[in-house]
Amino acid sequence: MSKKTVSIIDVKNHVGEEVTIGAWVANKSGKGKIAFLQLRDGSAFFQGVAFKPNFIEKFGEEEGLAKFDTIKKLSQETSVLVKGIVKEDERSKFGYELDITDIDIIGASTDYPITPKEHGTDFLMDNRHLWLRSRKQMAMMQIRNAIIYATYDFFDQNGFIKFDSPILSGNAAEDSTELFETDYFGNPAFLSQSGQLYLEAGAMALGRVFDFGPVFRAEKSKTRRHLTEFWMMDAEYPFVSHEESLDLQEAYVKALIQGVLDRALHALEVLERDTDLLQKYVSEPFKRISYDEVIDLLQEHEKDADADYEHIERGDDFGSPHETWVSNYFGVPTFVTNYPAAIKAFYMKPVPGNPERVLCADLLAPEGYGEIIGGSMREEDYDALVAKMDELGMDKSEYEFYLDLRKYGSVPHGGFGIGIERMVTFVAGTKHIREAIPFPRMLHRIKP
Repeated sequence: MSKKTVSIIDVKNHVGEEVTIGAWVANKSGKGKIAFLQLRDGSAFFQGVAFKPNFIEKFGEEEGLAKFDTIKKLSQETSVLVKGIVKEDERSKFGYELDITDIDIIGASTDYPITPKEHGTDFLMDNRHLWLRSRKQMAMMQIRNAIIYATYDFFDQNGFIKFDSPILSGNAAEDSTELFETDYFGNPAFLSQSGQLYLEAGAMALGRVFDFGPVFRAEKSKTRRHLTEFWMMDAEYPFVSHEESLDLQEAYVKALIQGVLDRALHALEVLERDTDLLQKYVSEPFKRISYDEVIDLLQEHEKDADADYEHIERGDDFGSPHETWVSNYFGVPTFVTNYPAAIKAFYMKPVPGNPERVLCADLLAPEGYGEIIGGSMREEDYDALVAKMDELGMDKSEYEFYLDLRKYGSVPHGGFGIGIERMVTFVAGTKHIREAIPFPRMLHRIKP
């Protein structure tokens, strides 16, 4: 059999042709003279059909029966090279099937543990290395890939340079205690929570910059929105206003959603995601509302039947139920701006004329997905930043390089960060973040 293969996702370009596909057997069925194989190769799932009389006609009775018997006895996740003629099939969600003409076994699979039945979450997570082969998990990874591709494409088209921030750092980006500490040749070091502070140095050197890499949060959280290791994209840019920054963030999120619609539509269909709703998020403007306006809105509606949240006072931070209600109230991704300075990071610039509020925004995704972007204008004035750090009792010697950025040609600048996994769950319509990354790291899980 020819070793030159085509991918399953590409068979639409070979209708009526005989092709060879390298695949794994996800499932099989059939009886008597016909056998059905569910094949997968990482690009899609696809049905192959074997008809016994065709094998006898092609290979003779003895060899044909042996070939057909081999197909009927294939076990789940056996790897094969299968040859066949591509045919259109309107009954199939995929739209095509393969009339199998020959098959070679490449690697046998015995007693595959994840069978076509219900399994508990712990079991599936313990076998994550195999669970990734399933139809929905494969779709999740394809959506993740489309978001990453769209990220690079968007920033390239908008004049950004990729700038790699370090993973090991001598300080905390947001003066947090939720850090993973390690020994760095006798000195303490921390796994990065964010590349932002270093990225600001990049912005002063190169203009528009972004980074993309793993970050770590030692939060003892067990919610469906949190991981201890995840991938974050940070962007920084000089000479912008707060509104210009929000415009850029909105355009970026819309580009990510459109990127998935363009590159991973089949994956969305596998997950039964409402693509009309996703298209609405692309076509309609995002809502922008201030923190204080949100507090008023929450207090006004807290007695409503759908108000599944606790009373909140001005100055409090939002919990997940508050974020969910607000974003669902407007029905589109919603920027909440100008939070209290007391609950935000030290580097955020105060609202002019109102030092108790800062020029920042969290983007809340509808449908219960919560915050997907956090961003702000950065305090560019050296004296103001030093005063803020002194007010918080911070050790300025740990931030000498960061303060230098305000001493040598400081300019108005801003930026934002987005956790890729939260964006994946939102676009995919999946409820738990653990399925948005190949190997999730959570409070009680570090294997496999």
